[in-house]
Amino acid sequence: MFSYDKMLQYPVRIKNPNPKYAQIIASQYGGPDGELGASLRYLSQRFSMPYPELKGLLTDVGTEELGHLEMIGTIMFQLTRNLSYDEIKRSGFDTYFVDHTTGVYPTAASGFPYTAASMQSKGDLIADLTEDLAAEQKARVTYDNILRLVDDPDVREPIKFLREREIVHFQRFGEGLRLATERLDSKNFYVCNPGFDDNCGCACAQ
Repeated sequence: MFSYDKMLQYPVRIKNPNPKYAQIIASQYGGPDGELGASLRYLSQRFSMPYPELKGLLTDVGTEELGHLEMIGTIMFQLTRNLSYDEIKRSGFDTYFVDHTTGVYPTAASGFPYTAASMQSKGDLIADLTEDLAAEQKARVTYDNILRLVDDPDVREPIKFLREREIVHFQRFGEGLRLATERLDSKNFYVCNPGFDDNCGCACAQ
């Protein structure tokens, strides 16, 4: 069960609407490395995690990513409020506007809508945790790219906060992977798998 606090994890107060920025930042809402995919990835992977510490880690991070999704949606909303049709056309936001008006919709900056094909839940703790490490770095790079293109401090500060959280998540998943491999190494997991290697000669097969 989740508990909902009616406040953002970091405040978003954008004074100057900018539809071009909204179009860029949309990638962290529904793009291939965005917050929607992150939350679904971790909250799905947790079911098959064999160790309670890792199940708890995925639940914690997946829940926080939902909060980040809320922040990105708020940023997009504030960047597109009260726009004139001329501002929409001049900024290039018209292609988004014609399909969604100024509603917050899960899409990449390229306009490609969200797809679960950009994430994985494999049911193997090494595969899933390795994917999670890569996912956090890809999200961090996306935030880096946003910061290279955005100069409004009202937008930059919450984006910088979100970038920092990706780094923290990467560190936590690294700790989780070390915990997992320490336990699996004792069974020679990387040499063979007793589930299908009948004569591997390892201690795990005894």
